[in-house]
Amino acid sequence: MYEKKATVTKQVGLYARPATFFIQKANEYRSSIWIEKDERRVNAKSLLGVLSLAVAQGSTISVLADGPDEIEAVDTLCELINSDFEE
Repeated sequence: MYEKKATVTKQVGLYARPATFFIQKANEYRSSIWIEKDERRVNAKSLLGVLSLAVAQGSTISVLADGPDEIEAVDTLCELINSDFEE
């Protein structure tokens, strides 16, 4: 299992369009991936799960993965968050 923290700086947080970009990127990996905020963990490949965390601007989340490409998955998803979801 590999874990890394990231702070969401996007003004709208992790909602709608940014969440969709995040989920699409997460689905490119074979590993199981989760997002954790305030001790709640959800599947990072699930739109409803991600939206249910209500990740607002300034929130720090943990991105965790377990599987054959876990390091690449977590690093790429954290980079996506740090880039304000610019591809």
